[in-house]
Amino acid sequence: MSRICLFPGTFDPITLGHVDIINRALPLFDKIIVGVGLNAAKVPMFSAEQRVQWINEIYEHEDKVEGGVYEGLTINYCKTIGAQFILRGIRYVSDFEYEKTIADANRTLDNTIETIFLTGEPKYTSVASTIVRDIIRNGGDARLFLPDEVYRTLKKK
Repeated sequence: MSRICLFPGTFDPITLGHVDIINRALPLFDKIIVGVGLNAAKVPMFSAEQRVQWINEIYEHEDKVEGGVYEGLTINYCKTIGAQFILRGIRYVSDFEYEKTIADANRTLDNTIETIFLTGEPKYTSVASTIVRDIIRNGGDARLFLPDEVYRTLKKK
């Protein structure tokens, strides 16, 4: 049985912090689905299609990673794709408190799916999509926070 993992998030845009978590999770799983979650409460800067395209471009030479889009409960998407694990990145203690609450709820909904936490590299702790979007909106240079594939797309616009 393959170890399939879902790394859920908005990835609006995917940052070097996200890539760090994915890359360090690669040895742990047979397949990582980077799931772009659609959240009616959030208005994204980039389309879901663009975000999945970036994920697939970044990992075009890595068969173990693919992007996907989903709506609704993360735990239900896990069942749809056959994921036994949910991957979450932790930057700060406050992230853990929030993520643990979600993990506990997911465990209550389906105790066969485990949440795995990886802490981010210290150099990426300040990298958050919210901050990156603000830099982009205000004409700043977000290159230091973004994978080349994302930066090239933004530079064209």
